[in-house]
Amino acid sequence: MSSKSKSFLISIFLIFFFIGCTNKVPYTNRSQMILISKDQELALGEESYEKTLKNSKVIKNTKDALRVRKIGRAIANVVNKDYKWEFNLVENKAANAFCLPGGKVVVYTGILKFAKNDDQLATVISHEIAHALARHGAERISTNLLAQGVQVAGNIAIGSQAPQYTQAFNIAFGLGSQYGVLLPYGRMQESEADEIGIHLMYKAGFNIHEALKFWQNMSKDKNEGYEFFSTHPNSKTRIKNIKRVIKEIEKNKKDDFNNLVKNIKLGEKINR
Repeated sequence: MSSKSKSFLISIFLIFFFIGCTNKVPYTNRSQMILISKDQELALGEESYEKTLKNSKVIKNTKDALRVRKIGRAIANVVNKDYKWEFNLVENKAANAFCLPGGKVVVYTGILKFAKNDDQLATVISHEIAHALARHGAERISTNLLAQGVQVAGNIAIGSQAPQYTQAFNIAFGLGSQYGVLLPYGRMQESEADEIGIHLMYKAGFNIHEALKFWQNMSKDKNEGYEFFSTHPNSKTRIKNIKRVIKEIEKNKKDDFNNLVKNIKLGEKINR
């Protein structure tokens, strides 16, 4: 590889590194790498949202559609983010929901049979809002861009030194990045959205213990495969992590109450 090519690749990696160190995820404070601007992210989200609604049967003004909007707005109101939140119920048998960049949340009718009450539906919607709040969509795009950049760099290096191994490198890199980086990254984002979502539910006044019941409903009579091959953690992992978050919230609530009592007692002593 020429010195010019090396300098170019080093510059690219330094740009990736420094941009990746400038963002923090709310609540978890995890450092994240985002290589696209907020304007680009919002434009992509708006475009995808319009296509989704155009190609779907949107349910309007029914009891369930109004529930989705009411719960969504209640949670969005506790989020300190200048997004134009929208919440729509779409007819689809799949037990799914998603949020596009910019706060465009779509809930499929298929998930309503698992969300037995408003608190369990809030579990779903708060999870999706958490994805938008944490900019997970932009982060996934950035991760793919970085993976592509590394692959191009590898091809340049191998092509100049041992071109006969280029195909083998691309196959190995594709498998390695998929199962070693992209899928684990996706599972991490899902767990993070679960955690942030529980905090949002709590702030919005919903019963966070119902989140456990929702995931128990989702896992009932379901044969889940190995997490290693999935973009999502299985229900057992999610329930375990959510229990941890609930425990932390309740501990902080108890500590806050105890501190309040101490301050009141201290104030009474001073007034005497």
